Amino acid sequence: MAQAAVAQGLDMLAGVGAHQTALAKLERLEEELDAALGRRKSNGLVRRAIKVWRRGDIARAGQLALAAVEADETNAQAYHVLALALEKMGHLHKALVTFEKAFSLDPADPDLLLNLGLTAWNMKLREQAVKMFRMFITANPNSPLGYNNLGMVQCELGDPATAIETLRNAIYQMPTEPMLWNSLATVLAESSRADESIQFYQEAVRLDPDFSRPYHNLGYAYSHLGMLEEALAAYDGALERATDPGERIEGLHSRSICLIGMGQLEEGWREYEIRRDTHFRAYVNQMVKAPYWKGENLDGKRILVIGEQGLGDEFMFANIIPDLIRAVGDTGKVQIAVDPRLVPLFQRSFPAAEVGTYDDRMLIDRDRNKELRFIPWAIANGEPDYQVLMGSALQYYRNRLEDFPKQAFLVADPARTEAYRKQLEVLGKGPLVGICWRSMMMDGKRGKYYSALDEWGPILKTPGVTFINVQYGNVAAELERAQAMHGVTIHSIDGLDLKNDIEGAAALSAALDLVISAPTAAAATAGSVGTETWFLTAGRTWPQLGTEEFPWYRSTKVLSPKKFGDWAFLMPEVSGLLAGIAEA
Repeated sequence: MAQAAVAQGLDMLAGVGAHQTALAKLERLEEELDAALGRRKSNGLVRRAIKVWRRGDIARAGQLALAAVEADETNAQAYHVLALALEKMGHLHKALVTFEKAFSLDPADPDLLLNLGLTAWNMKLREQAVKMFRMFITANPNSPLGYNNLGMVQCELGDPATAIETLRNAIYQMPTEPMLWNSLATVLAESSRADESIQFYQEAVRLDPDFSRPYHNLGYAYSHLGMLEEALAAYDGALERATDPGERIEGLHSRSICLIGMGQLEEGWREYEIRRDTHFRAYVNQMVKAPYWKGENLDGKRILVIGEQGLGDEFMFANIIPDLIRAVGDTGKVQIAVDPRLVPLFQRSFPAAEVGTYDDRMLIDRDRNKELRFIPWAIANGEPDYQVLMGSALQYYRNRLEDFPKQAFLVADPARTEAYRKQLEVLGKGPLVGICWRSMMMDGKRGKYYSALDEWGPILKTPGVTFINVQYGNVAAELERAQAMHGVTIHSIDGLDLKNDIEGAAALSAALDLVISAPTAAAATAGSVGTETWFLTAGRTWPQLGTEEFPWYRSTKVLSPKKFGDWAFLMPEVSGLLAGIAEA
């Protein structure tokens, strides 16, 4: 859901610096290559490849390196440059094989070990990456890069204690390396210890005041602690120092999220448009030729509104659709492109609109992967007058909290809702409370935002409450474990696929008295159809817009612990609030 956008703000310092170092090494070989030109014709091609790389033409650099390889299959430097180009263009498996070939020709070059590890890491081959980084450390024990990347991979493997030990020992050996302090702080932040990470990020800044990444990561840590003013200052510090265009884009995006989270909506929405930059990491190329809507009069016009960023955000941003339907009037038309699972629900909810889905494809083009989004049904009768991402329309209608209407904006299937209500009535007399405790996408980064069902004991033991599962995915084992641990049955609707049958999930949510959920699509579903929803968050989230609720929905409450991720503190408090409802 939307919280993931905040998580992406953390820069793990993985690989960028290392690949730049490897290329710098090749650049230092230019004189040697010139001297050897008469003996090895392919070196001239390698030298040209390095020059065009400097100009930013990665594809041409790769072509020249390939020509050098074809001219001389024993030239390790040619394979090295070719592998770097392949990796940059997203051909990770080919890059890995090419790095291996270069290393077989020049096993004395430790930079090849480093790049082998980085490419394996990018391919999620983390165990192989660990092996390569350890070999690099053995060959080059005085370089911080090996320890830095080894520690970060260990953290991703779910072993933060070992990662901390790796980085701490490296700091003892190289105490003035800001990279290591930054990475140690990152591991702490990723382990729900953002408060401890602050001093380590500050030490990285002290050691190198021009190092932009620790400033950016400080902003991330402060955001988790709810210290948004401090986070904003840190992001500004990062932007003042960032020289890499990609870092600047990420910094601007993180800053916009921070502003929105502070409730500074007008400025925040305006800066949030940075996600439409073609170099933004999550950029999607909309294959529609219509001009982008920038607030022009829509009366009598046809506008294509495109969902973005996943199911949860498509629910949340749909808050804006009624405004656009009013804006086009009786003679205009709103077209809505959403996840295919949402089409029936959105068509019922917005009968005046035309609703369809999109077709996403990946294209590898020159020096980067591109995600293409096709919406053929929307242009079958010609291009619309305008196109707009759902989130971009917010800047024209939602610049104050008062602009968010307190009403349901999606309509669940009435027949299915009534059927579920009758089915649930026989389960108990108390309030019917749906629960969802995590996202389906759980990894080392995302896990810290969610509680385990094991920790829900105080809530589940609240007397007079009947609990209904709204957690999507295969959770049978978790539900059985919860019943064994807490002695409480969490009821499920037989045959209902909560992940793929969104119509059913919406109808079930509408039949409940309350939904208590992590910030997931399940919570967004319940909130959108008007069911009272309590969001259990590990810390402050930007969709709160500076409030203690999610203003997007009719009736919500945000419950989070004083210390980030301290579920043991939060659950009894939630149980007390729930008991009050049960008694009433």
